[in-house]
Amino acid sequence: MNPQAKLIFALSLPLGTTLTISSNHWIMAWTGLEINTLAILPLISKSHHPRAIEAATKYFLVQAAASTLVLFSSMTNAWHTGQWDITQLSHPTSCLILTVALAMKLGLVPFHFWFPEVLQGSSLIVGLLLSTLMKFPPITLLYLTSPSLKPSVLMTMAILSTALGGWMGLNQTQTRKILAFSSISHLGWMAIIIAYSPKLALLNFYLYTLMTAAVFLSLNSIKALKLSTLMTTWTKAPSLNAILLLTLLSLAGLPPLTGFLPKWLIIQELTKQEVALAATIIALLSLLGLFFYLRLAYCATITLPPHTTNHMKQWYNNKPTNTMVAVLTTMSLMLLPISPIILAVV
Repeated sequence: MNPQAKLIFALSLPLGTTLTISSNHWIMAWTGLEINTLAILPLISKSHHPRAIEAATKYFLVQAAASTLVLFSSMTNAWHTGQWDITQLSHPTSCLILTVALAMKLGLVPFHFWFPEVLQGSSLIVGLLLSTLMKFPPITLLYLTSPSLKPSVLMTMAILSTALGGWMGLNQTQTRKILAFSSISHLGWMAIIIAYSPKLALLNFYLYTLMTAAVFLSLNSIKALKLSTLMTTWTKAPSLNAILLLTLLSLAGLPPLTGFLPKWLIIQELTKQEVALAATIIALLSLLGLFFYLRLAYCATITLPPHTTNHMKQWYNNKPTNTMVAVLTTMSLMLLPISPIILAVV
């Protein structure tokens, strides 16, 4: 890809995100979402592989449909109330259409089918952008409109997302698909709490972004796209492999790692709001996710490949670990003790 074109697309992504999260008017928010979609499409399809082209086409169709629904929802609300302000969404039909639109944008169940396929067709770095940066504008819109949305609809979507995200990730062998289903499962945790405590949902999103970025960048530095490749990477970067084990356990939400913090706070808040049944169900469903994180961790660090393997052992890589990977993995493991400071800031 032409470096100038690549620079334009890379700059358009933060521009679209900033435009959406800083706007009060629905049209400006919609414009930001469109800029984001158009900027990521060439990055998805730049390898010219048929799977990448297919992923870009699927992504475009789903995001275009979701953006149309966002516009339709805001126009319906403006027609009935005369308000274009994002926080003034009050018409019930508009609220329902917006919930569907944002669920499509994020990849919440039952609108999740496109996400694993698109992630599988992209590179690990583009997959990281799709799982984190591209989710930020829809999450912000969900945050701003959360008082108007129906908690029962969000809770149903959340429980289904956590169940299907965990269940469908069990049998996967591709690391990108496993991380896609992990993302769907984590979105369930954000959706269930956003109606009760929007700030807690945002905190969950920030910590999820941090941990997912650490995992994606670690996998990218050891070039592991399949579980079978992951089994032979211990010879290439042993220290990074060991840290990847802990980062995956943090993403699963095990104490005393960073990933335990949002799950603990969400369960506590749901219990306070007297929806302890939902808290119990979502906590039990997260065990499905724990299984496939443990499977990834097991393949990365504990399993030795059989001697009859077709894979060549990879050469030991003497280069120092990327500073960004080091910082992100450290934060993914060690933020739980300073949780009172994090809560005070949020």
